Amino acid sequence: MSKRTLDLSFKDEEAWRSFFGEKEEHMRIVEEAFGVRIKARGEKVQVEGPGEALERVDTLFHQLLELANRGFVLGKKDLEFTMRMVMNREGERVREVFSQGVYIPSKKKVITPKSLQQKVYLEAIADYDMVFAIGPAGTGKTYLAMAMAVSYLLRREVDRIILARPAVEAGEKLGFLPGDILEKVNPYLRPLYDALYDMVDWSKAEHFLHKGIIEVAPLAFMRGRTLNNSFVILDEAQNTTSEQMKMFLTRLGFNSKAVITGDVTQIDLPKEKVSGLVESEGVLKGVEGVKFVHFTEKDVVRHPLVQSIIKAYEEYERHSKKNGDPREALEPTADN
Repeated sequence: MSKRTLDLSFKDEEAWRSFFGEKEEHMRIVEEAFGVRIKARGEKVQVEGPGEALERVDTLFHQLLELANRGFVLGKKDLEFTMRMVMNREGERVREVFSQGVYIPSKKKVITPKSLQQKVYLEAIADYDMVFAIGPAGTGKTYLAMAMAVSYLLRREVDRIILARPAVEAGEKLGFLPGDILEKVNPYLRPLYDALYDMVDWSKAEHFLHKGIIEVAPLAFMRGRTLNNSFVILDEAQNTTSEQMKMFLTRLGFNSKAVITGDVTQIDLPKEKVSGLVESEGVLKGVEGVKFVHFTEKDVVRHPLVQSIIKAYEEYERHSKKNGDPREALEPTADN
């Protein structure tokens, strides 16, 4: 076991609090993750543990120190993301990722990417008029697209935001649901509302919705329209048919951006239907102005268990395709 004392200089008390966390919670998380012991006295931090762990904790702390001194309020998720990058020997790029944050004036907060691929995604939205984000749930596809859309709207770079989603999923039929068409599809659009209210104060969001500045609608409502000066998000795009995807993509007008998000492992279309999202990558490959960004389970920023679940399902499905019925492999043996 080795010891190392780090001299950390904080610009103010807020930076110190951001670095250490509430009741020094961040230090306990680091101890458990790296197998070290930490003693902190003011700006001096003593770390005891294996040599390699000390090197990584040194890198981690200096990255966190710089972020705290730059005014970032570091939460538990920010710490976990930074630790993950350090463990993957990408610690020196933490600053680069956080610098790509999206400022939301109405909430006075900066939404920062939580992985290198999220940084690539935000850069793509800024640089391209049409971006496809493909990957598992929890990778921030819709949330970050919404953050960019709200930022563009509040900076008056677009006049409106349009949020669309296929209305029928998992074999459900709208005809059996009560209410008019909007009441029928509203539950399917709920995730988009949730993301919106996290970005914009409730009263302002309601005002935008009432005035049509922000529109949340089922995909079918896009037919026949031309969307100028708009930021358009199509969510759950894996459940569009080929015809629906073509219809949506050809709605884009002047001074507009479109972000299409989906998870090709969660297609709920009938088996005879081709997913418009799957097809689009082959059709649009090489088209100038279109960018595809792919996420994996490594980019999941929800509960750590979600990442493990996604990986387990991927392994299960690979085994199923290779060996037929995988259930035999899952049955307990005498050795288990």
